[in-house]
Amino acid sequence: MGATSRPAYDAHADWYEGFISGSGDYLRRVHTTVADLLGVGEGPCLDICCGTGAHASVPLGLGWTPVGVDLSGGQLRHSVGRLPVVRADVAALPIADAALPAALCVLASTDVPDYPAVLREVARVLRPGGRFVHVGVHPCFVGTFADWSDRPNVTIDARYADRSRSFASWNTTGVRARVGAWHVPLADLLNACVAAGLRLVRVAEAGPGGVPDLFGFLAVRDQER
Repeated sequence: MGATSRPAYDAHADWYEGFISGSGDYLRRVHTTVADLLGVGEGPCLDICCGTGAHASVPLGLGWTPVGVDLSGGQLRHSVGRLPVVRADVAALPIADAALPAALCVLASTDVPDYPAVLREVARVLRPGGRFVHVGVHPCFVGTFADWSDRPNVTIDARYADRSRSFASWNTTGVRARVGAWHVPLADLLNACVAAGLRLVRVAEAGPGGVPDLFGFLAVRDQER
């Protein structure tokens, strides 16, 4: 979904469409978290790394008009009928400065090699006071460094500090074993948001069994940058 010679999801787009559509309780928790942070509104809401458009129903149900951007043509084939889309690098959005009232990025921060660059683009295209919602895997508990195979116990190891791309995962049949992930530690994520000129308003955690597997935040573009 970032700038690569061939988007990683292209080879797995059909599989992912079935996977995300069948995610059941997990996808409902994701969408509940997105809706809680985004809130009602109107006007265009940019779905960054929109993929198959699996999350477009959330802003639509809140009164927004979702518009998607993703680099994976394979994924975008499945977005037809869910939202209008453009194929582009999310680190170089084809959108004018201060053009949008809202944007969101769902389950995709680990799919791009430079998420801080994406956040800078978000800040650029948002109007002053515009909303941005991030919801992704929890940086502290989901990644190469985390073993969930003995739930409710989750084992964390020293690889938390490794920010490189990895295909390693306790779940050898899941998304990350197929497309890999760039880990973004919690401090990196929040510092990049602030450095981009986005002001944190709320944060959220969600997950079953006492250990959150989702982390989200609402931020707004400062009036002055």
